[in-house]
Amino acid sequence: MITLAEFQRRRAQLLAQCKPSSIVVIPAASQVTRSNDTEHPFRQNSDFWYLTGFNEADALLVLSNQLANEDGDDLSSMLFVLPKDPHAEIWHGRRMGPEKAVEQLGIDEAYELDVLEELLPALLNGHEHLYYSLDENPQADEIVQSALAQCKSAPKQSMVAPANIVDVSVLLHAMRNIKSSAEIALMREAAVISSDAHKRAMRFVAPGVYEYQLEAELHHEFAMRGARYPAYGTIVGSGDNACILHYTENSDCIKDGNLVLIDAGCELQGYAADITRTFPANGKFNPEQSALYQLVLDSQLAALEVLKPGNTIAQAMQACVAVIVKGLCELGILSGEPDALIAEDAWRPYFMHGLGHYLGLDVHDVGIYKKEGEDLPLAPGIVLTVEPGLYIAPDSDAPAKYRGIGIRIEDDIVITESGHEILTSGVPKTISEIEALMASKS
Repeated sequence: MITLAEFQRRRAQLLAQCKPSSIVVIPAASQVTRSNDTEHPFRQNSDFWYLTGFNEADALLVLSNQLANEDGDDLSSMLFVLPKDPHAEIWHGRRMGPEKAVEQLGIDEAYELDVLEELLPALLNGHEHLYYSLDENPQADEIVQSALAQCKSAPKQSMVAPANIVDVSVLLHAMRNIKSSAEIALMREAAVISSDAHKRAMRFVAPGVYEYQLEAELHHEFAMRGARYPAYGTIVGSGDNACILHYTENSDCIKDGNLVLIDAGCELQGYAADITRTFPANGKFNPEQSALYQLVLDSQLAALEVLKPGNTIAQAMQACVAVIVKGLCELGILSGEPDALIAEDAWRPYFMHGLGHYLGLDVHDVGIYKKEGEDLPLAPGIVLTVEPGLYIAPDSDAPAKYRGIGIRIEDDIVITESGHEILTSGVPKTISEIEALMASKS
């Protein structure tokens, strides 16, 4: 769990990086309509959640490094929230309200959302810099731009609008990229829940089961363990469906002899897990499946050897691709000299995505991978996925015996001072381990 003190430290850390005379505005997410009179489950904006831990819609956080209250005390944080409303709360659920927000969220002052448009111009007044992410929330953009316009049009009232608008995401996303010990502990727990869900699916599967039934097994395990929702659309692809990278129809009957690729992870208190495993529906890999599977696993192990502080994801990708190309040549799927094939990207038709991505409050988490054209070195506290794959499409030029096989192996790791920790090691990934687990389901 992220403590109140950690949320307060995050807000203070963000403000400390802003220039003097700065104000920061961070809007919450809004409720999204699903269809007439129904809404999608609410999911808070990740930046807003990171700074507040507050899970209500349509709120707005204001931070300042120059405001003071009537007594002259520093006033660094203000929150605008939906008002208490007994009628609305009967229909849509309890609201915290401004009074409890101060106490429960460690905010200096809180106000009802109704007064935001009245107070925001006065809050912006006199600040030189506004830190805000334009074009991410149209409703908030309209409110902020209206407040700026009021400041600019009221010089006779001695109002001065901020002269500069700075993209706050540059600072905020750099903070989010390095996880605290509390965040890593939460992600470790999300990884354990997700690993157990994958093992449950391996034990449940059999020829004749439908892909959506495996999806249900996964989601049930997530929810029963306190993670009510998946972190992204669950992928359960059997047979050549596994060659569709983001296959989420999950509608087909699983046939004897098929491999099943599951890409699924839960979301726990906002933090995502992201695991992929590929396994045989009948519990036994055939020779062609084994050969391709072992190649993907070997490529992942080669990449993992590289993933440590000071190295880059690009270097790990190079190690991975070297193994992939050598193996594809040995299997007769590629022909030629490996170095030339790598230079020509001849492997791309079979491995068309990257090695991995950052992981955190978003499944494809924030953070930059390059700066001034150079790959950024990994640092302790970065969490990322490592997910090589091979996808031999049914209409590919590969030998017929390999066509229609899709394999991906994905783990979540955190970079440590000495190397990395695999958060998802609880779910088997060697051929012998998978077959042994599936054999034990009886």
